[in-house]
Amino acid sequence: MSHPQRIAVTVPIQPGVEATLRHARWAEEEGFDDVWFSDSGGIDALSLAAAIGAATRRVRIGTAVIPVYTRTPAVFAASAYSLHHACGGRFILGLGSSSQTMMEQWHGVEFAKPLTRVRETAALVRALLAGERSGFDGETLRSHGYRQPPLPAGSVPIHIAALRGRMLELAGEVGDGAVVNLFPIRALPKIMEHIGRGAARAGRSLADREVVCRHQVFVTDDKPAARALFRRRFAPYYATPVYNRFLAWAGFEEAAATIEAGWAARDRERTTGALDDTLVDEVAILGTADECRERVRELAAGGITTHIIACPSEDPADQRRTYDAFRPAVFRFQPGDSTNIRREGVKTPR
Repeated sequence: MSHPQRIAVTVPIQPGVEATLRHARWAEEEGFDDVWFSDSGGIDALSLAAAIGAATRRVRIGTAVIPVYTRTPAVFAASAYSLHHACGGRFILGLGSSSQTMMEQWHGVEFAKPLTRVRETAALVRALLAGERSGFDGETLRSHGYRQPPLPAGSVPIHIAALRGRMLELAGEVGDGAVVNLFPIRALPKIMEHIGRGAARAGRSLADREVVCRHQVFVTDDKPAARALFRRRFAPYYATPVYNRFLAWAGFEEAAATIEAGWAARDRERTTGALDDTLVDEVAILGTADECRERVRELAAGGITTHIIACPSEDPADQRRTYDAFRPAVFRFQPGDSTNIRREGVKTPR
């Protein structure tokens, strides 16, 4: 099975719930395929997903992603069951481990054994969705005696977020799809290779797995200002241990080390400066509408199948200009965009 190319928008949108509902309705009216939620705090993704399910009729509604530490498997299963019905079968549950900063500082829970926690959560949630009575004793989770009404197999796809090798392979092995994020483009062939290894362990192929990515896209004529915005927004991400190790794994060891040292010294200039123009241009998609659309096509050729457009600017004019550039009326994937998927690399941005 080969997954079709899909174009999506990210939510929530500031300043809040009403703006997000308007954005979701607009996306459906304009012909976008999906609406995908982040869950970084402030607005609860699962609650708002139900509201968007009621406000729309066609778009898929997915989470990219919900941290596995913030809810129990029984809560995930019950929420997924409810959202499946509330959204008319359009809901996708994306799960991930998140980061030390979010889990230990924001939520006050231990960020322990993330690979095992994600694997056990996915297995237990899938069993509960099938209507099985829980009898689970794992390394990080246990559940006994819980049961809920069953759904047919595959009714709620479970996607797994991943950054580095072992988690990418887990996503390919146990996920219906993989969710990737904030990678330098040169690392994409390596990412796809690991997802494929995991899929092979499950007796499947990479073509069986949907690969979802939230692209940080900014349609603009002022690239220096867009790069500066990206540095301010995402240098703190790359300072966390999870993303710092990922940046080194992706081929930017020196930048990762500089960010780590700059963050520890509370030297903002040193931290953000490590994200030089070359690195920013490998991670973010910045430039004219045509430049941004071409970059998304390159990512499609490299193996991404579902493209979530996210604008890092909170300015409504910047957001609308960026999302407008990817309306299906003006942007479509061409027949050759995915022909090289999983076999060839992608071009490094010029």
